[in-house]
Amino acid sequence: MGSLLAASGATGDFPLLNALIFVPAVGALVVALLPRSRPDLARPLGTLFAAIGGVLALALAWQFDTGTAAHAESVAEGFQFVSQQSWIPALGISWNVGVDGISLWLVVLTSVVVPIVLAGVDPHHDPKPYTAWMLLLQAGSVGAFVALDLFLFFVMFEVVLVPMYFLIAGWGYEGRRYAATKFFIYTMAGSALLLVAIVATAVLGSPDGGITFDLVALAEGQHLATNTARLCFVAFAIAFLVKVPVVPLHTWLPDAHTEAPTAGSVVLAAVLLKLGTYGLLRFGLYLFPEASDWAAPVLVTVGVVGVIWGAITAAMQRDLKRLVAYSSVAHMGFIVLGIFAFTTQAIGGGVIQMVNHGISTGALFLLVGMLYERRRTRQIDELAGIQSAAPVFAGVFTLIMLSSIGVPGLNGFVGEFLILIGSFETRPAWTIIAATGVILAALYLLWAYQRVFHGPPAAADRQTSDLRKGELLTLAPFVIAAVALGVYPKPLLTATEPAADCLVMHVTMHSSDELRDPGDPVVVFDGCDIRESADSASDSAGHSTGEHDEDGH
Repeated sequence: MGSLLAASGATGDFPLLNALIFVPAVGALVVALLPRSRPDLARPLGTLFAAIGGVLALALAWQFDTGTAAHAESVAEGFQFVSQQSWIPALGISWNVGVDGISLWLVVLTSVVVPIVLAGVDPHHDPKPYTAWMLLLQAGSVGAFVALDLFLFFVMFEVVLVPMYFLIAGWGYEGRRYAATKFFIYTMAGSALLLVAIVATAVLGSPDGGITFDLVALAEGQHLATNTARLCFVAFAIAFLVKVPVVPLHTWLPDAHTEAPTAGSVVLAAVLLKLGTYGLLRFGLYLFPEASDWAAPVLVTVGVVGVIWGAITAAMQRDLKRLVAYSSVAHMGFIVLGIFAFTTQAIGGGVIQMVNHGISTGALFLLVGMLYERRRTRQIDELAGIQSAAPVFAGVFTLIMLSSIGVPGLNGFVGEFLILIGSFETRPAWTIIAATGVILAALYLLWAYQRVFHGPPAAADRQTSDLRKGELLTLAPFVIAAVALGVYPKPLLTATEPAADCLVMHVTMHSSDELRDPGDPVVVFDGCDIRESADSASDSAGHSTGEHDEDGH
């Protein structure tokens, strides 16, 4: 570990990314070793370690060089704070981490959300193991978002699975064991395919007869045969689509969300689901650009089906928490559409929507958990008129609900708008269908709000207490972020757009003309701008206007 911590970052000697992983991991170990006689120390100490990670993540965002990112001419050139150390040399495995505009804000989101829920949500029992699992979840999630080695990513991807299983099974509600087991089985099934595909990619895709798990070397080399790359991509995609999740691989999610403790639901929505969509970007489009283009029509269809199915199913729910869970299926479908539209706007909007979904849906789960603590029910039919007894609660719920719907001026609008305008360039029919999901989201959320917060309150509803100071402090970062990123999303856009631009260029350069009809528009590049041109389909390479070698690379 010492040599890993000694590795230097891109902008200084302090290894920020390594610290972001090891600080919460060490915190988990420290909390686990606390004496049984002092369980009261677990949450304060765990929150301290998690908060240090949050501060380091904000420092990472502050030091991220947007100028360097904007001038990057390839995905590989966009990585900053790179730290690489040999791990298992005989197998070409290394501790290799780095961050670009796609992963930056996901790291920040993870590192900020965990300390907030640790400090603000009471687990009610066994705080020591609960806190240790939350810290390990933070470390594994950050590690997955910054891993530039396929084996390291797989390790982190699996590390995240274990604490979430125990959080659901140990601190969830009545059906927690069933939900935890279902979550574990679905994710492990996808992970089995992922492991096979990772090994196959490293063995068959490494240059010069060697073996490497280095993401950049494999992605830039593109040594896999076309059919092999497609098979590997399918395995990667299934593993990530389970984690997203998309219809019909989504059935574990409503159960996991409904039965998970409040903090578990928040982290599951804000962080874990993003491992799926992030994986599609980092290890799908970048590692298998031609296969991504080949499979895009199917994946766009799956994403749009998720948007509509998730919204319709959400409207039918009687449990408020389950309604929010199905809304996640719809929102994640939007992101899948954006990823496989292959435009800078759509991919950048997808990344921004990952962050904004974490903020809005995470806050909704917090609010639903707070409501359950007061009324001991989440059944919509058993709640009414809460606004008259708890006006501040209703006001905060209204703002977060509007954020989730995507009302202009709040954060949810920015990502959805970019996805829709970017996807319309290349997937107009599917974009029009997906746009109806925005209307459906307004329908099920406003209808649920009307039934819960308006109408004549029953006796129990009149006794519902308003938000307390501690709860307001817990919700404040979510509310501030929802408003601030809706009014001024430039920090996210400035970091994300160059990375998305390079990724689109990478996919376009390595995609086969045979996959497109000659009359179809193709995304081409003019400096940093992207435009459509039907004429570019007749280019000898049919991709970028820049020069490339005879192999099309």
